[in-house]
Amino acid sequence: MTHVQTVLWRGLYLPGAEYCSLVRGEDEVRLEGTAVLGVDQRPYTARYRILCDLAWNTRFVEVALRADPEPERTLTIMIDKDQRWQRDGTALAEVAGCIDVDLGFSPATNTLPIRRLNLPVGSGCEVTAGWVKFPDLTVRPLRQRYSRLSAATYLYESLESGFRAEIEVDDTGMIVRYAGGWERIARSGG
Repeated sequence: MTHVQTVLWRGLYLPGAEYCSLVRGEDEVRLEGTAVLGVDQRPYTARYRILCDLAWNTRFVEVALRADPEPERTLTIMIDKDQRWQRDGTALAEVAGCIDVDLGFSPATNTLPIRRLNLPVGSGCEVTAGWVKFPDLTVRPLRQRYSRLSAATYLYESLESGFRAEIEVDDTGMIVRYAGGWERIARSGG
């Protein structure tokens, strides 16, 4: 495994921070991180690991969420090459066909479609992601659109809610600034 980059983001919308590493292997790409967030004045810790093939197709998602005094809750999703999703061994028919996962608490997963689509400047593409809602860890489809505005800037749109935000990325596709949501405050590698 080759370390590509580690970043530290500061939350702007939700108070908190996130530490995330991007690692590349011979046959996979991995995102691993920990977010510490405050929601309704309650502290949460969310650890995650996402494995993708070299074409940036999501194949495995693991999330562990804790909010004291409750016990830790976990989510494990396997996605096969036909984009069939299983949560803890149970089929998730509503997200069958989705390629990307979107962790509702993290900017890290925006990197996945940005890298996978590799859009030319001036173009856009609609995708449907398997959205892991925070903090309940339910999974449902979420229609999204990514438009590449410049070499380092994308417009993200949630086609269901109308939410829009500009996203600035570095040359690895990792988020530098997610307007109104997150900003990178430190990095190594990349």
